[in-house]
Amino acid sequence: MTAQRTHIVVIGGGYAGTLAANHLRLRADVDITVVNPRPVFVERIRLHQMVAGSGTAAVDYGTLLGEGIRLVVDGAERIDATARTVELTSGAVLDYDYVIYAVGSTGAVPAAVPGAAEFAYSVAEFEHAERLRDTLDELHPDAPVTVVGAGLTGIETASELAEQGRRVNLVCGGTLGPSLSKPGRRSVAKWLRRLGVDVFETATVAEVRHDEVALADGALLPSAVTVWTAGFGVPDLAARSGLRTDSLGRLLTDETLTSVDDARIVAAGDAAAPSDHPLRMSCQAAIPLGAQAANTVLSRIAGTPPAAINQAFTGQCVSLGRGYGTIQTSRPDDTPLNLVIGGRAAAAIKEAICKGTVWGIRREAAKPGWYRWLKGGKRSEKFASDAISVP
Repeated sequence: MTAQRTHIVVIGGGYAGTLAANHLRLRADVDITVVNPRPVFVERIRLHQMVAGSGTAAVDYGTLLGEGIRLVVDGAERIDATARTVELTSGAVLDYDYVIYAVGSTGAVPAAVPGAAEFAYSVAEFEHAERLRDTLDELHPDAPVTVVGAGLTGIETASELAEQGRRVNLVCGGTLGPSLSKPGRRSVAKWLRRLGVDVFETATVAEVRHDEVALADGALLPSAVTVWTAGFGVPDLAARSGLRTDSLGRLLTDETLTSVDDARIVAAGDAAAPSDHPLRMSCQAAIPLGAQAANTVLSRIAGTPPAAINQAFTGQCVSLGRGYGTIQTSRPDDTPLNLVIGGRAAAAIKEAICKGTVWGIRREAAKPGWYRWLKGGKRSEKFASDAISVP
């Protein structure tokens, strides 16, 4: 008699999905299919380097996915939870026993800001970064560039371009580095000044035009290229599939990352909203969530109760060009501390972490179960919930 095998479809081949797929190989009796729209893994934490021409962001899946994992280069259009199928953009249909929903996040250019959708560029996805890089390559080096949004993506993009000799404006819309502590913001501001970035901290954008940005106070900033980094969204696959989501579109789950609608759908990464209380969007959160989502599926296959998520943050790493950086330390619950490392030492730490991220995924592919993550981040007891059972 042939032993029954379990088919797991991982939707999304980013940090969470790739780590989850490799971790699932702890069992030999599972078939794993990763569905991803691109044939290469994208290091999103390096897309600002790709835009500036100071680095690359694509990695061959052949070096990242463990033996036996099938990669399907396609998009996912709909999950049919009743039939247990995933309908793909090509028209193909995949049967599944379990789905790991790891579709990640994307940039969000607001339609409410006139001209933003028409004239602003995004750096949130590989194709967006390619388009922006190609546009910048055609510009005169002295042409002004405006970056809108002063979260970590905006800061890193502005810094990278300034280090390449670009004239860069950074429009913050309120606070520079809002997720950082006051010492962290001071450190970032110091290195931005050294790089020559003009920071407009309290300014907000009223309109984006093809050659300038109009601020709410009436000021006009010449801008040959405007880069919009303020705000993120998630793909709407869950909503299209009739699954409940939070206000941003993340899949609602319990504390074991199991969909509140279907126990055979488990979420990980930026598109997961456990107890409607998601973690900060970051690869620091996504990779441990990928491992824990895989563990939930493995527990269900084994017939044992899955564990609630348990992970801690250590801080935030901000690259400010290739030469400088800021390391913002934090409490395990992601609250920033006043302890900050800045300058060249911070840049070296950030680069080591970026390299270590891909190395860790490769290591998990070679030795499933190798990956460990920091635990102890506290989630309020009000978010605790009983695990959803599989019918």
